[in-house]
Amino acid sequence: MDEVVRNIGEAPPIGEAPPVGEIPKLMHAWTVRADRFGEPKNSFQREIVHVPEIGDEDVLIYTMAAGVNYNNVWAALGTPVDVIAARNKQGEPEDFHIGGSDASGIVYAVGSKVTSVKVGDEVLVHCGTWDSDCPMVQAGQDPMFSPTFRIWGYETNFGSFAQFTRVQAHQCMPKPKHMTWEEAASYALVGATAYRMLLGWPEHAIKKDDVVLVWGGAGGLGSMAIQIARAVGAKPIAVISDDSKIDYCMSLGAVGCINRKNFDHWGMLPHWKDKVGYSQWLKGVRSFGKAIWEALGEKRNPTLVFEHPGEDTIPTSMFVCETGGSVVICAGTTGYNATVDLRYLWMRQKRFQGSHFANDDQAYAMNELAIQGHLDPCMSKAFTFDELPDSHQLMHENRHPHGNMAVLIGAPDFGLGASAPPPMARDSRSLPDDIRDTPKPAPLVGPLPGVASDMGEDYNGFVDEGVLVRDEMHMGVYTCTPETALEYVARMMLEKRSRSVVVVKNDQIVGVVSITDIVMARQGRTKGETRQTLAGEVMSPGCTTVDIETPMSTAISTMMKRRIHRLVVTEQQGERDVPVGILSMSDMVRSLLAD
Repeated sequence: MDEVVRNIGEAPPIGEAPPVGEIPKLMHAWTVRADRFGEPKNSFQREIVHVPEIGDEDVLIYTMAAGVNYNNVWAALGTPVDVIAARNKQGEPEDFHIGGSDASGIVYAVGSKVTSVKVGDEVLVHCGTWDSDCPMVQAGQDPMFSPTFRIWGYETNFGSFAQFTRVQAHQCMPKPKHMTWEEAASYALVGATAYRMLLGWPEHAIKKDDVVLVWGGAGGLGSMAIQIARAVGAKPIAVISDDSKIDYCMSLGAVGCINRKNFDHWGMLPHWKDKVGYSQWLKGVRSFGKAIWEALGEKRNPTLVFEHPGEDTIPTSMFVCETGGSVVICAGTTGYNATVDLRYLWMRQKRFQGSHFANDDQAYAMNELAIQGHLDPCMSKAFTFDELPDSHQLMHENRHPHGNMAVLIGAPDFGLGASAPPPMARDSRSLPDDIRDTPKPAPLVGPLPGVASDMGEDYNGFVDEGVLVRDEMHMGVYTCTPETALEYVARMMLEKRSRSVVVVKNDQIVGVVSITDIVMARQGRTKGETRQTLAGEVMSPGCTTVDIETPMSTAISTMMKRRIHRLVVTEQQGERDVPVGILSMSDMVRSLLAD
């Protein structure tokens, strides 16, 4: 592992740039180490490290300012990905992480093959990196699909939280001359992500007069999406969490705003067989759709829904999207297990598109909008070099302001770096300063498991300890018919201490009613109505059986593969397999504690 150099006298003082082109051996940096993983205020520590060497296609930049993003909150926590261990596994030696995935600065050195920038250029950096020798990249495919794609300053080391940062030459973009160093450092990650979502997919690309629904309109991503949509003549509608954000979103170009807290139908979509629950959800989502019409001033649905909350909002996004329109998503800040009513997907021919960061063309196009003055960086707060841990702690605690944040690295003071007036007049706007109540998003990027089998690569089966199903099952099967009232079924469960009742029709098992099914049946019904509901209306249809002599390891694997939590146990009696009991997940939990 590389040793951290302790001789701090050899690194340039913070805010005192060496002459352009002169590169010291050492530099100040904010580092994260594995033994400090935890809250950012403790995980980030200031150290002196070697200035990184560059390759033939690389550029060394003296960092003037760095952007603040969620990904390095997660790097500081060491979860859900230990970025240091991941790089060590790939052969990189450093036992520390220097984060930072947004930057503005001055080019100090270029590799032998670099022609796109030169020493002395003022640049900002986008965070997409890839291996130029990758066959996919060589073949002209989108490098975002390359297995070599990495987010600079999160999945790669030597990001912008140091006096010097190493980047690939194609990441460098011209700094807008009218912006300060901190403004230029704050918007590239979210801006390029939003651009690809709105304009990077040919079948989904928005155009003039399209209605665009933007979730989180006052946030970093949302503020970029509103402006990009307006720049092409579309009509963005912002979804916000507080009416105090209306003026801000309207000043960015939104044609209307919707306060999501006026609705309560969020979350996973009720099962379509849950008629009461689904009916209640449908009432809520139709009311939300009406709010879109009211905000727009006409009865038109969104051509594109700009998604990133995920689990809580996908059912609504898919429903309100126009026939033939699209939902484009880049994150899952409320969770990953989204549900949709597939009828609206195929019958209304809607599209659901995943999107992640951006390629060079898209990042450059986004930055050109900023250069022309169409894209305000929406920088809400800037911090000094010493306050870098504090900026990430605010984000970790969900107390950061809306918009984008930046930290001074090499710039000696705030407000420096602008060398030209804004190319177009800006509306007066002030960012909302309320404390956020939105969930903390997981990293924008992280390794996902491949699909090697139905169970995934890490599924190793269960150890066979010689235990049979007969040893762990709940003996006895209690039955009812589809016409049996739930009051009788519930009494049977309590009296027999059974968690499931098998539903039988014409001597055939047609389903199973579990305690969970009864609880779900209570949604939208009074106690009296629930008692009179029939078993056939709430049962889980069908059943999976297992022989009483089957090894428990096999039975567990069956439930895991089929994603069910109970099996009907049968025993061969003559020429028939007769139900004799139930094996449930709770039986396995109980057996785990038994010797």
